[in-house]
Amino acid sequence: MINKKIAVIGIPGKWSTEVLAERLEEKTGFRLVISMADVHADLSTNTLYAQGVNLCQLDGIIVKKISQTYNPNTLDRIELLRLAEKNGVRVFSKPDTIIRMIDRLGCTMTLRHGDIPMPATRISEDIDYALKTVQNFGAAVFKPLYSTKARGMCVIESNQSDDQILNQISEFKRDNPMMYMQEKVELAGQDYGMVFLGGDYMGTYARISQNDSWNTTINSGGKYAPYIPPQSTIELAHKAQALFGMDFTTVDVADTEDGPIIFEVSAFGGFKGAKEGIGIDAANLYADYALKELSQ
Repeated sequence: MINKKIAVIGIPGKWSTEVLAERLEEKTGFRLVISMADVHADLSTNTLYAQGVNLCQLDGIIVKKISQTYNPNTLDRIELLRLAEKNGVRVFSKPDTIIRMIDRLGCTMTLRHGDIPMPATRISEDIDYALKTVQNFGAAVFKPLYSTKARGMCVIESNQSDDQILNQISEFKRDNPMMYMQEKVELAGQDYGMVFLGGDYMGTYARISQNDSWNTTINSGGKYAPYIPPQSTIELAHKAQALFGMDFTTVDVADTEDGPIIFEVSAFGGFKGAKEGIGIDAANLYADYALKELSQ
């Protein structure tokens, strides 16, 4: 039994949060699952409390999930964790790193600056420019800047009247003033999640569509399956995740006629795809990794 106190920030009751807490408890005898909604900070005393525990006195904090859905408030929650980090608590992954990835635009800019191949992407608040983008792309995926698992995304196609297109754009813009638009890529029914721990490649699972949905997410009926990518794709995904320095992450990759492309690098990474797709107990590996880091 290792004498370390590591809390899990996540969604209490959710499988990925609880299984990580279980693995840590098995190894340390300590278990603490925290929702960020219950955290309060006192900057005058440099304390960060939840459930009567001062998080600034822990050995480590693993951020499995910061909120059920992403929004600008999510960034504020991450900022609070900087207080624990300032007090010497090791936070997995570093708050400054997570902040760069929660906002889809911030993640995209980092990937593009790193010369990572991505779908053609345009960003604007201008409705007329959005109309031209749909017409140029033929079909464009409109994505909220804060979302996961394709929530809030929609496909707008050019094979309709300008008025119909503008109506759909306006509907999206009501909740998303800054419009993030990507050319719709034909995925041949599947894309891939490539798992990395401490920068090391752990394996790849496929997300395979089971219906007519334009995306392959599990929320849209997709299923996980094992997949062995070529070495060149592994190297590309490794390059993409290295731009961020996450402790644990998943890189979303798809094959195209012009070669593999990267959709995003996840701020947290998924345990379920690793478990069901390739039989990896990512929670156990992550717990071991955290304890090794704290022993150095």
